[in-house]
Amino acid sequence: MRIVIAGGHGQIALRLERLLSARGDEVAGIIRKPEQAADLREAGADPVLLDLESASVEEVAAQLRGADAAVFAAGAGPGSGTARKETVDKGAAVLFADAAVRAGVRRFVVVSSMGADPDNTGTEVFDVYQRAKGEADAYVTAQDALDWTILRPGSLTDEPGTGLVKLAAHTGRGPVPRDDVAAVLADLVESSSTAGLTLELIAGSTPVAVAVKAVAGN
Repeated sequence: MRIVIAGGHGQIALRLERLLSARGDEVAGIIRKPEQAADLREAGADPVLLDLESASVEEVAAQLRGADAAVFAAGAGPGSGTARKETVDKGAAVLFADAAVRAGVRRFVVVSSMGADPDNTGTEVFDVYQRAKGEADAYVTAQDALDWTILRPGSLTDEPGTGLVKLAAHTGRGPVPRDDVAAVLADLVESSSTAGLTLELIAGSTPVAVAVKAVAGN
């Protein structure tokens, strides 16, 4: 498979790139800073320098053409203000979805956030973030040309992955290692059997492959 990842230098994205390249997939990661390229190459991914806050739909679509799947894993980051929640967490997600449609890439996986809600009316930075993620998810799920899956992890940790998770429409809140989020994403992009599902993810007791098959009804 050829898989293009937006936010290619993110902590989850780098883990995902290692997993995908190790199994033989061709991986490209979209990055904003040239100095991030070496980390992607080390992870087995081809770096693509493109700023999703200023790129056109056609520029992004050009990078997506010929891909089997697209993963939106970009985020403004915890140190950013409310403005970049709108331009990255929402705006870049909408742009990436539009570009995937234009490029004819149906399989589209989004790394969202547990609690994402387009109707969140709070004014704190985290409220704006949750609203932006919710609005982005709503936009993606309205695209009939995409076989989308929305993944909403719980509190992310850097603990070593266990390969054991709880994956369901509603899991309740809880932590989850970034390693295990990447492992779930690697399974999700491989097929469209979970298309049309919004899933929450926390640490649990079910092996990743079994959990993904279970929610897909396989």
